[in-house]
Amino acid sequence: QVQLVESGGGLVQAGGSLRLSCAASGRTFSRYAMGWFRQAPGKEREFVAAIKWSGGITRYVDSVKGRFTISRDNAKSTMYLQMNSLKPEDTAVYYCAADPMGTAQIQARLYPYWGQGTQVTVSS
Repeated sequence: QVQLVESGGGLVQAGGSLRLSCAASGRTFSRYAMGWFRQAPGKEREFVAAIKWSGGITRYVDSVKGRFTISRDNAKSTMYLQMNSLKPEDTAVYYCAADPMGTAQIQARLYPYWGQGTQVTVSS
């Protein structure tokens, strides 16, 4: 139903910035809530940010609030995560996910559609 492909990851120095993109294919992207999650080696997958289908409501984990910004362009069927002031502890594989209920949930188990992930590495 929905295919998701992340891009934009890479290696940056602490304090730098990256913008991740998640391109979606399918007929109903504009009605899906979207989320970003990340997983570092030895740690469980954690919520990072989510956005309601309309874009009017966003949520962030406390550790990234003020540094990361989630957005979406429904005309392009693409979601973004602008990451500024990156820290080494942000290093992880970042995954995008789609929720057809459209309500910007923070629990990974509530998202049925996932991308393959993109690696973000922040050096000190």
